[in-house]
Amino acid sequence: MSLNEALRSADLRNLVQKVFEIDSYKSKIGDDEDIVVLSFTVDHEEPAHDLENFFEMGYNFILDADCTPGETDEGNYTVFVELERGRDTAEQIFELVQGVKKVSGLDNMRFRYFKSFKSHPATLEELETIVPIDKNTYNMATERNSLDNFSNFFSNSYAENLNVVDESITFKRAYSGPVSFDIVASGAKQDIYNNIKGPIVLESKDMAEVMFLTKVIGNYNITKISDTFIFENKHWAVALKRK
Repeated sequence: MSLNEALRSADLRNLVQKVFEIDSYKSKIGDDEDIVVLSFTVDHEEPAHDLENFFEMGYNFILDADCTPGETDEGNYTVFVELERGRDTAEQIFELVQGVKKVSGLDNMRFRYFKSFKSHPATLEELETIVPIDKNTYNMATERNSLDNFSNFFSNSYAENLNVVDESITFKRAYSGPVSFDIVASGAKQDIYNNIKGPIVLESKDMAEVMFLTKVIGNYNITKISDTFIFENKHWAVALKRK
């Protein structure tokens, strides 16, 4: 398909991942407190450029749309969209989501704010609740979500590569295979321990697994409750289930 041809319904079926990110990357055209950056993950180069062109040609409120020049570490491509932060931001993002759903064939899309562990349904209500619309709310949101940002939480990890796709997280370290988890929950440490049900596991095989994860992922306090691992960082915790 030529980039000059308009995308039709479901032309990008099975090529766009259902979870996109908001404010996870820095703006290249302005200050982050003034510009909202959306990032969509696409499986191949040509469809990524098609989606980039779809954004540029279809929405006059978009300030800039761009695509990564090459593959990411995970072998896919990222399409970035930049919008002015303001009172219409949530409605504009929701309009973009409706367009992406049509060309991708996705029934439901979700968004992850500021590299947070868990994603949210990309409804207008959720977007209005979570996405900051001015400098003050942006600064409050990013400060409040500092440790809920998976890059910040695992900033001291031994892993050379950390990848979050949909509701799973994968750690990759040289000379050892990837270690993947489903993301169960994240939040204040005491809340996580209160909400994860089951006994603390102390059998030798489980303790050996905890020691293995400490060596691969980093020197975090790790507790295994039933089949869930809880990683601690200061007052924050993340519950992960091994895949």
